[in-house]
Amino acid sequence: MSTLDVGIINVALPTLVQAFGTSFPTTQWAVLSYQLVSSGLVLGATRLGDMWGKKSLYQGGLVLFTFSSLLCGFAPSIEWLIAFRALQGLGAVFISGLGLAIITEVFPSSERGRAVGVIGSVVSLGIAFGPSAGGLLLSLSGWHSIFFINVPLGIIASFLIARVVPPSIRIQGKQRFDFFGAILALLTLGSFGLGMTLGQSQGFGSTNALVLLVIATLSFIIFLVVEAVIKEPLLELHLFRNLQLSMGLLSGWLAFIVIGGSLLIVPFFLESVKHYPTVKVGLLLAVSPVLSGLIAPLGGILSDRFGARLISPIGLGLMIGGCLGISTFDAQITELGYVSRYFIYGIGLGLFQSPNNSTVMGAVPRERLGIASGLLSLSRTSGNTVGVSLIGAVFGALIASMSAGADVSVAPPDAIVAGFQGTFRFAALILCGAAVASVLRIGKRKGAGLP
Repeated sequence: MSTLDVGIINVALPTLVQAFGTSFPTTQWAVLSYQLVSSGLVLGATRLGDMWGKKSLYQGGLVLFTFSSLLCGFAPSIEWLIAFRALQGLGAVFISGLGLAIITEVFPSSERGRAVGVIGSVVSLGIAFGPSAGGLLLSLSGWHSIFFINVPLGIIASFLIARVVPPSIRIQGKQRFDFFGAILALLTLGSFGLGMTLGQSQGFGSTNALVLLVIATLSFIIFLVVEAVIKEPLLELHLFRNLQLSMGLLSGWLAFIVIGGSLLIVPFFLESVKHYPTVKVGLLLAVSPVLSGLIAPLGGILSDRFGARLISPIGLGLMIGGCLGISTFDAQITELGYVSRYFIYGIGLGLFQSPNNSTVMGAVPRERLGIASGLLSLSRTSGNTVGVSLIGAVFGALIASMSAGADVSVAPPDAIVAGFQGTFRFAALILCGAAVASVLRIGKRKGAGLP
């Protein structure tokens, strides 16, 4: 529900502009309000899951997500829709932040990779089918249906969770929630996300983007100082001494920089160079997440059998090879050539992600599974945010250097091809950094974690 919803709302933005008679920048806040709340509160939400029990908060988040979806469908104005989407993001933070922790808690270590792989498969398929599902719903019954569809699904899911998910482990003894740390985390992540978004639209030299990024930097420094000195912090910094955790998060973050950035630039190539229609572009963009979703359970099974520390680097190696293959795209590339190169990339992603997530979750004590799941969610969202800006900036700079400073939207096809090829070579270099981080965690394990 939560991953499908992201793709659906993006497709619906032009329709919402017309339905509410508003501007596109205003309508984009229906996406931003959801993203800022769901990313800014993830550490606080997952810490509460460790303290109060993950199942109850997960179910509460699902109920809130379902109810706010109903409110979104009845929104009388764009302002109300933005507010209801923020409420929906609050529900989503418990779903995305605690789901993996519940899976890790329920399954034994010998089956953890396979279980995490199934979850990874569902996430990838949700991402793949979100745009097409959104287009279908919009054509059949209008924009209200993209929110109403969550209501029956949410009711069924809530009933199933109540019946089949066992009670969660809770931290023993009286615990105090770090409200100051949670506020600082919200300020840091919210300012960073909004600053990066405004930087993409207004330029990173704009006053608004610079002020927000400075606030994010200062609040992050204060957050680290506070978390290092208080007795019961929101985020225990000593956890990062564990190479399994820190290098796993780093390699995942670098991989998502490439994943998020590539989704931005590939449509430019397919539409401006190949002149494919929108429907065909959507189908081709779905190749990688569908392959990743199909392979993810296999990646989990292989990690259970041979060890995640072996399978993850293999997956990254295939992703690097896929990026180098994609960097050979030119104006003569065929659909078969596109699919064959993305076949390597998608298989690599499926083999990397599940074992990497399993390794991170296995690196912390059971009473810290919630915060580890939150950190994985945060590495994914922040990686995507940085990737869109970084990869987009490299793509734009390479095109400008080839076409006398021309913008991407008016650049000739040969400049777009050159920019596309150079950007994917740069993406392969980033993935090399992820591979190094993945290999480094093979070193001596520090700290106590799950077996």
